[in-house]
Amino acid sequence: MELEVRHLRALCAIAETGSLHRAARRLGVSQPSLTTQLRRIENALGAELFSRERTGCRPTLLGSAVLSRARPLVDGMSALVTDAKAEADAAGAGGPHLRIGCTASRVVGGWLRGLRLRLPGTDISLRVDVSAGALLRAVGEGRLDVAFVHEVEGCPLSVPDGLDQRVLLDREPQFISMARDHPAAALPVVDLADLAADRWMVDPTVDGEWEGLRRVFGAAGVAPTVLHGDYLTAASLVVLGEAVAPCQPTSGPRDDMAIRPLRDDPLAVRLLLVSRPGADMTVVYGELEAAYREAAQRAAGYHQWLVRHRSPLARS
Repeated sequence: MELEVRHLRALCAIAETGSLHRAARRLGVSQPSLTTQLRRIENALGAELFSRERTGCRPTLLGSAVLSRARPLVDGMSALVTDAKAEADAAGAGGPHLRIGCTASRVVGGWLRGLRLRLPGTDISLRVDVSAGALLRAVGEGRLDVAFVHEVEGCPLSVPDGLDQRVLLDREPQFISMARDHPAAALPVVDLADLAADRWMVDPTVDGEWEGLRRVFGAAGVAPTVLHGDYLTAASLVVLGEAVAPCQPTSGPRDDMAIRPLRDDPLAVRLLLVSRPGADMTVVYGELEAAYREAAQRAAGYHQWLVRHRSPLARS
């Protein structure tokens, strides 16, 4: 049996609901049918993906590894369908439209809100993707009008020829998320050495993420244990004290998680707005800058960092 997207979607539903019964209800199938499908998937892979317990289903080690790869694929397929429908609707409507792509960012909500206010009557669609490279290719092929992406320091992106680029921030430091009771959470700034004994969570499907982190570890002479998985899973592990993870400095405060800067900011990204050649991105860039400034001001620790580095984004 060859694995298909529907099989991966079933695995994700089982993991997210923790129960074959609840997963079957979400997927609109019977529980016996889903149980049979899970057995066929496990037979195809040669091992159990879930431990069946009286309280429900829990992923095995192999199951967790498969799920970490499955979720981005399922999300990507959903995004593909959504984008295709949005493009079809825009083509049928015949009015102005703006097709935006971006990697995950805390500023997206404010950016879209600002654009809808500034561009009334424009049909605005959004595609979020873990891969900056995929978004850039979509702009180059005319499937997106603009993409807001991050480029991990030391891991340059391949930007298709002819696209226009504007730099929102040449160097955004990446902070570290950890459990509230982590010893380093008591410090205002954390050294890499303080986290050398921790497990680090990184998403290898994000372009340059693992390579950039590995480069930083090598330069610092540390070799912590690294777990590979998506950042939704990372957040749950961080809260439980099972891992630490890089995070955006605009991440808001949480009662169950501490977010701290790394000393000397060894881990950083460049923030780019890339668009089709000749397109007027004045409003798009202006609203992105305003949304980023607003998000930075809400994150007190990061706003202080911007002030110290005399960034224009620190201005009200």
